[in-house]
Amino acid sequence: MNKSLFVAILLLFSSASFAQHQLKKLWESDSTTLKGPESAFFDPLSKSLYVSSMNAGSVVRMGLDGKTIKSDWVTGLNANKGSALFKGLFYTAELATVAVIDVAKAAVIKRIPIEGAVMLNDLAVDAKGVVYVSDTRTGKVYRIEGDKPTLYLENIPGANGLLCVNSDLYVAGSTTFQKVNAAKEITPIGSGYESGLDGIVMVGPNEFILSNYKGILYYVMADETNQVLLDSRVNRIMANDISYDSRTKTLYVPSFGTNRIIAYSVN
Repeated sequence: MNKSLFVAILLLFSSASFAQHQLKKLWESDSTTLKGPESAFFDPLSKSLYVSSMNAGSVVRMGLDGKTIKSDWVTGLNANKGSALFKGLFYTAELATVAVIDVAKAAVIKRIPIEGAVMLNDLAVDAKGVVYVSDTRTGKVYRIEGDKPTLYLENIPGANGLLCVNSDLYVAGSTTFQKVNAAKEITPIGSGYESGLDGIVMVGPNEFILSNYKGILYYVMADETNQVLLDSRVNRIMANDISYDSRTKTLYVPSFGTNRIIAYSVN
């Protein structure tokens, strides 16, 4: 084969294998309703977002067009951050407790205290309703079953983002991203992340988007390579606990410092 033709074919396959993904901004919310939005949780059933307005201690319901549905859906929370939903119950992480909200009543029905917790952060729920919650300050992850918390993982500096996929738990530390199986065997995924990893979403088989609260979005490929999708640090636009609609390929990004949710299509 002609050498130049071989090189051209090699480059073609290489560029296909490492195809660059892109974001296209769709909308951003107003900057007056939300007070420190730390987490945006997409609910396909109600076709809405539940946004943790952390500095107001409330949850705001928002439409998928960025318009506010109810600014005070639930109030009286304590620095609420990551959230998860399971069978009509909405879980959100406060500083040292997990607040449990009845969605139909839009009211806190109980709190689950986590002994020794300092700053609970993200939440994930598996298919059986088992809740996992990270404590960023202590580098731990707790498992809650039947409202009873137990220590599940430790020694994860900056433990933050959580994602349940089948029997696996994906965990983002400050600079690490790893998969933990049911036997607690840890598989690192990728490397070279800037300090400050926050949220995790799965966008395809073994493909993820990670947020860094400082303002970075990474696309993590199946071969563990990383692509920076967005770096908005120069504009001081943060990227906190993200959520994803796989049907429309829409990524919802809370920007804590600018009090907005920004929606992007992922290509």
